[in-house]
Amino acid sequence: MEPQDKVYEFLRENQINYEKKEHEMVHTMEDCENLHLPGSHCKNLFLCNRQETVFYLLLIECHKPFVTKEVSKSLGVSRLSFGKDDKLFEMLHTYPGAVSPMGLIFDSAKDIHLVIDRELLTQESIAFHPLSGTASLWMKTEDFIRRFLPLTGHEPVYIDIAGKEISNP
Repeated sequence: MEPQDKVYEFLRENQINYEKKEHEMVHTMEDCENLHLPGSHCKNLFLCNRQETVFYLLLIECHKPFVTKEVSKSLGVSRLSFGKDDKLFEMLHTYPGAVSPMGLIFDSAKDIHLVIDRELLTQESIAFHPLSGTASLWMKTEDFIRRFLPLTGHEPVYIDIAGKEISNP
């Protein structure tokens, strides 16, 4: 069974309502916005510390730029970088361009720290890839936060992201 099929099975078995749309392969946030789906797409970034021993999944509002220094400071980590593709596949069963919190169903060891831009909580619904860039699914933000995440055992850390470079005093 493909990882995305396991995502749909997980959602059905746990009676989490979602809607789905299959589409052409998308590679960028602009591609996702052109799909005109309900719900706010967010950037999902697979990150790690310098030593590649601690891993993070960052969900950030789609229009904000990712500023490494800002997020690193918010998390108290000296330097974040993008995690390697093989580690991404090992941990979340997906590949760059289809990173999604839906992959947390595979992280039974809870090795990934989930970090969410607090602004996403203001959205009525939120859209993700189901671990494939050829489909999108969306659900109520409340269902994602209060139903999906507890079932994965991942408790998010919420941070405020301005998307701006931080100056040193």
